[in-house]
Amino acid sequence: MSVAGDRCGLFEPAVGSALNVAMYQARGAALRAGTDATVVRNLTQKAVNKAYSVPCNSPDLEKAAGRVRMAFDSYTKMLKMDYPGDIVGWKADRGSSNLAFRWRLTQDVTQGGDRLLFGFAGRSGANALLALAHFRNERAPYSARLVMRDERLTSGPYLDARGGPQRSIPLDRRFAANGAQISFTAEARSSAGSDLLPKGMTSGWAFRFPAEAARALAALDPREAVAIDFIFPDDSTRRLYLEVGDYAAGRAFLQSAGRPAD
Repeated sequence: MSVAGDRCGLFEPAVGSALNVAMYQARGAALRAGTDATVVRNLTQKAVNKAYSVPCNSPDLEKAAGRVRMAFDSYTKMLKMDYPGDIVGWKADRGSSNLAFRWRLTQDVTQGGDRLLFGFAGRSGANALLALAHFRNERAPYSARLVMRDERLTSGPYLDARGGPQRSIPLDRRFAANGAQISFTAEARSSAGSDLLPKGMTSGWAFRFPAEAARALAALDPREAVAIDFIFPDDSTRRLYLEVGDYAAGRAFLQSAGRPAD
């Protein structure tokens, strides 16, 4: 219905974006349930082909569109959503604020005593892809890079299950191998303002990543992990991992409220 809606102008933007959220969530659920990625791609392509084969003035299509409008009417009014993951999930908030920066889409992880918040933050009408980190002993990184699998060099995610259940794979064993990675260096660094600091964090360093990184992240498999490498003045590096999960669905949820997510 998402493709048919775009082609035939069946829905208001908010409903169309809500359909995209549902599409990303369905894809993620299928992959995490063990459905082969090729099967998911083939089913998606079949659905696209079907959508293009139905005339825009088809009575059946209009009936289906009416059911979608009714089903998604309340959804488009929702301000917050949680997207659970295998290890860690995402929280989305599309409430508005013209004064303070606020987190719109966040993943909050603590690894080895270091805490990281990652996602979209901004004022009403604008969001940037940010990482906010606090390190033990108040260490201050001077740069950061977001590292992920390069889709141009690979056919799928790296998932090192070692014979165990896929959903319990640690994040560091969901990360792309050397030689199959792409990285995005942070464009800006600053001390985090109080409006971005979560409860329990008194200080931290914020890094802004390019919009290209936000788009590349949305194309990844929800089962895999990405990492942020923080570089310190002594040239040591601290790597913190994040689960891709339903990032694409959360990003689409923000866009359905007319708040750009990159």
